[in-house]
Amino acid sequence: MTYCVGILLEQGLVLASDTRTNAGVDQVAIAPKMHVFEQPGERLIVLLTAGNLAITQSVVNLLREQLNGPEQGSHLHNVQSMFEAASVVGAAMRSVHARDGEALKEHGIDFSASILVAGQIKGEKPRLFNVYAAGNFIEATADTPYLQIGETKYGKPIIDRVVKYQTEMMDAVKCVLISFDSTIRSNISVAMPIDLMLYRTHSLHGNCRQRLTEQDPYYVSIRKGWGEGLKAVFSSLPNPDWSAS
Repeated sequence: MTYCVGILLEQGLVLASDTRTNAGVDQVAIAPKMHVFEQPGERLIVLLTAGNLAITQSVVNLLREQLNGPEQGSHLHNVQSMFEAASVVGAAMRSVHARDGEALKEHGIDFSASILVAGQIKGEKPRLFNVYAAGNFIEATADTPYLQIGETKYGKPIIDRVVKYQTEMMDAVKCVLISFDSTIRSNISVAMPIDLMLYRTHSLHGNCRQRLTEQDPYYVSIRKGWGEGLKAVFSSLPNPDWSAS
């Protein structure tokens, strides 16, 4: 399992993914789940992947191979919109399913994969999509400006309470890291390091990227402050007065 989140803001995009991958408790490793397709000054497209690692790696590799394919074919360096980019990712997902789906089924393995597609192509605003295993997808909106994939339930409440389309980018970053801390504390299949990207609208480059470890000073301070703050707020809440009943 994994945890990835993308947030669409007026100021741009906040994208984050963990790096834990496992095939059982004794086969734990680190694998990047953030994949960048970039033409500086022209476009930035970022994929965040969750699900069966063999499937998602096949999809990403297929998308990279397409960049060197026939010029008339659609790929992530020549599509004209982020909607087309999501369609290309969906088509790649269906291609991998056509190749591997039956074989996986014969071995009792579900075709489990989902991909967040985020970025900006020159001439339109930043956009964010969630591509499902069937190749279909949905888009984030100003009313619901974030999408999650993987182990989503533990980190969702803080994002629901805090993040709006107008939220300041650094506040969104803080919220994302708290969301990850809550998930990591509650689910062993999600773990550090965290790959984080901040994308400013119209910058058309992916230069603002960081990999956060458990020793990162800011992450440590956020984790400690959030934990202590929750305990303080909990202690300040009144106990129920049910003596009369």
